[in-house]
Amino acid sequence: MNETLVQIGTLIKNLREERGLTQKGLGEMIGTTQSAIARMERGEQNLSTEMFAKISSALNKEIVRIAGRDMSLAIEGGHTLSGSVTTSSSKNIAMGLLAASLLNKGTTVLKKMPDIEEVHRMVEVLQSIGVSINWEGSDMHISPPKQFDLTRINRESAIRTRSIIMFIGPLLHAKRSFSIPQSGGCKLGSRSVRPHFFALENLGVDIQTTEDTYDVSHSGLKESEIILYEAGDTVTENAIMAAAKIPGKTIIKYASANYQVQDLCFFLEALGVKIEGIGTTTLAVHGLEDIDVDVAYTISEDPTDAMFFIATAIVTRSEIRIKRAPIEFLELELLRLRKMGFTFALSKKYKADNGRTNLVDITTKPSKLVAPEDKVHALPYPGLNMDNLPFFAVIATQAKGTTLIHDWVYEKRAIYYTELDKLGADTVLADPHRIYITGVSALKSAEIVCPPALRPATIILIGMLSAKGKSILRNVYSINRGYENLVQRLQTLGAKVTILQEFTS
Repeated sequence: MNETLVQIGTLIKNLREERGLTQKGLGEMIGTTQSAIARMERGEQNLSTEMFAKISSALNKEIVRIAGRDMSLAIEGGHTLSGSVTTSSSKNIAMGLLAASLLNKGTTVLKKMPDIEEVHRMVEVLQSIGVSINWEGSDMHISPPKQFDLTRINRESAIRTRSIIMFIGPLLHAKRSFSIPQSGGCKLGSRSVRPHFFALENLGVDIQTTEDTYDVSHSGLKESEIILYEAGDTVTENAIMAAAKIPGKTIIKYASANYQVQDLCFFLEALGVKIEGIGTTTLAVHGLEDIDVDVAYTISEDPTDAMFFIATAIVTRSEIRIKRAPIEFLELELLRLRKMGFTFALSKKYKADNGRTNLVDITTKPSKLVAPEDKVHALPYPGLNMDNLPFFAVIATQAKGTTLIHDWVYEKRAIYYTELDKLGADTVLADPHRIYITGVSALKSAEIVCPPALRPATIILIGMLSAKGKSILRNVYSINRGYENLVQRLQTLGAKVTILQEFTS
């Protein structure tokens, strides 16, 4: 029996079971029989490149990476889209809640968990330290061990996600000293972690860095007032999780009020932690010494996922309906776009499954845009979301005039925007943070290797959907980190996007 086929079959079986699919269910998704799936999982059936593509798409996992290949996309652009698409649950919320589950001795069920690469990396880390994780459909059941074994931590997976730094806050309550690998994720230049250290030192925590680890220690945690060095999302989440099990009241000032921080607070309230000031920049966390409850919580929708489809609709001049968009985290983006000439309609507000977040359905209209007179830049919430700023770069290619985008947060991200030039965009990079983009550009097809950062990668894909002709986007792992079933969702709107599975020698 071919050893490689056995390995691939075992991988397919494990991924299928993680997603709660039966062999019959997977067979129906890819157009084959239960018996054929059984033969594949036993390593008894040769698999064509086309079949690899179907299985990878159904399981949202690059199955044939085990055989040494990269996943690419073929896009036939220049087509108008139509129909409706539902906003996915949020990657950033999921990351915070996976870390926060470590605070709970009981069983945590996170509903509507996004099936994306970033989640898989975090799951691999959690499982390596003894956490039991089971998928039931899109629900993830999480049960902690009596003791976390950090000596067995999956370093390879940990360094591939910056979210690993959020393990510090909850693990403070399990161990007085520990080490975790230094974080990675998007390659966006220097992203200082010092604000995390400055925040936690107020609680009695000492963090030292080595070449590849964070070494954390404390002799007892104490309630305190924390003034955050910057209003960052992950540093706010780390401070909240650290405070959640310190008896008494911890005040966190200059906190981020962004969507992932609010969802974390909602989840902790479900665990019994009282938090005052949710949605503001000053939080009061009333910690509990012990948290041991069985809890279920539904992850809210992702504003950056909704923004992806807003930008796609704009550059393809399409009328589509984007369902379940978290409007309070898109209002400023939509206002800026309205002032540029974008027309759209909003449904009445309704609640997300968490009972707290306001959602709407957005219906886009084909629009002619003009460049804004002032620069487009991001700010902490309630400013324009930093993860939504890159979408304005590809939108600017279709706006008459010159748009100045100031991406002041990341040293390298504006540089990645110049990749749009390969599609025929007219950009001038002023410095590592500022770029001028002049439209309207008739985008053209091209072959491009995906930038190694999530949002810049997605705007290349959006540009290709607008560009007439056939484009190839190579190595889309960075997109798969944050977007669930993106190819299939685009296909439902009529986009001509297919997965290429190519073997390398």
